[in-house]
Amino acid sequence: MSFNGDLEHFPLVDVIQLLHMTSKTGILYLKSPKGESQLVFHDGFFVSANHLNNSVRIGKVLLDMNAITQDQLNQALAEQKEAGKSRKPLIATLIEQGMIDKDTAFKGLETLIEMTIVEVLTWSSGTFSLDVSKENVSDEYRYFPEKLQQEILLNAQGILMDSLRIYDEKMRDGTLSNIFFTEENNDDTTANITDAGTTEITADLLGLDELDTITRKIPDVFIGLKDHNPVDEHRQAVARALPETTIDQQEQLVSFLTNISILPPSDSAPPITAIILLTQDELLSHTITTICKHENLFVFAADEETGLDIVIEQTLGRDLHPVLFIDIPHDNDGVQTLALVRQKISAYPQISILIAACCNTWRTISMDALVAGTRSIIPRPCGRCHEDSYVPHMITFLSGIGSFLKTILPAPQPEMGHQFIVSLNQLKSVSEPPEIAFVMLQFAALQFERVMTFVVAKTEIIAEKSIGVTAAKSNGPTAPLMFRIPLEVHSVFQEVVEKGRLYYGQRSDTVLTNMLYKEIGAPRSPKVMVIPLICRGKVIAVTYADFGAKPVTPPQINLIEAFAQHAGSILDNALYRKSIEKPV
Repeated sequence: MSFNGDLEHFPLVDVIQLLHMTSKTGILYLKSPKGESQLVFHDGFFVSANHLNNSVRIGKVLLDMNAITQDQLNQALAEQKEAGKSRKPLIATLIEQGMIDKDTAFKGLETLIEMTIVEVLTWSSGTFSLDVSKENVSDEYRYFPEKLQQEILLNAQGILMDSLRIYDEKMRDGTLSNIFFTEENNDDTTANITDAGTTEITADLLGLDELDTITRKIPDVFIGLKDHNPVDEHRQAVARALPETTIDQQEQLVSFLTNISILPPSDSAPPITAIILLTQDELLSHTITTICKHENLFVFAADEETGLDIVIEQTLGRDLHPVLFIDIPHDNDGVQTLALVRQKISAYPQISILIAACCNTWRTISMDALVAGTRSIIPRPCGRCHEDSYVPHMITFLSGIGSFLKTILPAPQPEMGHQFIVSLNQLKSVSEPPEIAFVMLQFAALQFERVMTFVVAKTEIIAEKSIGVTAAKSNGPTAPLMFRIPLEVHSVFQEVVEKGRLYYGQRSDTVLTNMLYKEIGAPRSPKVMVIPLICRGKVIAVTYADFGAKPVTPPQINLIEAFAQHAGSILDNALYRKSIEKPV
């Protein structure tokens, strides 16, 4: 599976987790205006890294660790040079010469990979692409010789967490730039980095719910850097895809793509739609990605189905509407594509699916595609169907596809508006706190798979009734669970009780993972909601909600928040009436 996307929309943390979970082998290229780094994977594990334009290599890392001396490094490099084509990786040479042991070699590579990840986490923009076709780019990317009976396979998740810890420590100490700039390559630009231009780091930015509480700032490492010129990138992509097309036609397409790239995005609002492009056509992938960036749409492009579920669920977890855009090759009958459509619609009812096909295929499967649940089937240019006029057809196609993709929005849910009114009417007939909290529980269950009511005491919350926790959701509410969670420890519950504000987001604090989920089991997604019930300015109960074993379905937060506020008002009024009705 090769794929590419934008780090702004699909953070590095998520990319690494995707590679690890799908056990991929290949080189992950990470590009920004500052340069390029690479992370190398084998079966989902780190093999090695190339830190920002090869500015830091494994020899330098081992020197800084005091694992080897400069003389030993020079000796190993000289031996490599003399070996010519039979040269071995530097680490293999050092081990064979007895200069370092296996554990030290692993630690050196681990440090280099951590440095590379921490560097990328500071980027305010950038792209990623996985190349599964290249196995060796430099010595550091080779496995050890077979006689060493070992491979450098480092756990991706473990190194990722260590990298985030290093990042946090360096931010706290103000020494983040020391990771990236050695004395030999320090220049005026890096020496003058200040906090003048800063970007707030958030959990959504990094893609890790464990970082919810981070509030520090990231230094802007791009001060003084010029904007990236996309012309060469477009020209290379077009030349690779259309080698037999005339230079004049190639330049027409390059000019079109360049104009799109340099124009400001048509919409500055945060994207609400995620285009997940599945295509084996490199040019279509490149051009659609370019269009989506201009239209301010999240875009992720892949060439095979593996990992699609992970990407879809990542987009749902960010409350984006996933649009699976499937391209059918010229000589494909589309049967497998229609099976894929049915499978994804069954697993993710809220998804929208588009199919792009050349005229040859479009005529034969268009009706079947619509019956299967496809939102639209789009005729696209085909090099084999329009050999002489492919470029003009492609430019026309690209000129309209961006505005069309922006029209693909989540389907409205009119039934939720009806349920909202029904639940409001239920509130009219109740007045006691347990009754009002129960109606809130039922309303939350309309949009979540698991919901629970907690009664707020002085120093703890006590689990009350639940739906979908100890029995199937269809069974309705169950008896009180009665376990207790302390409020002295910082958690999402403590925040909601103290601030009196609804919380919705990715959260995995220790109270959730070590206390709540020990009692009810962990949900599939860390996306949770906690809703306060407020009486006379004090939170007296909270409703916890998550998606259980199902993927995230973005809820209508405004309705839930409005319902909770109305429930609090009903309770206030009921208590006020009771107070004035008391006999004097």
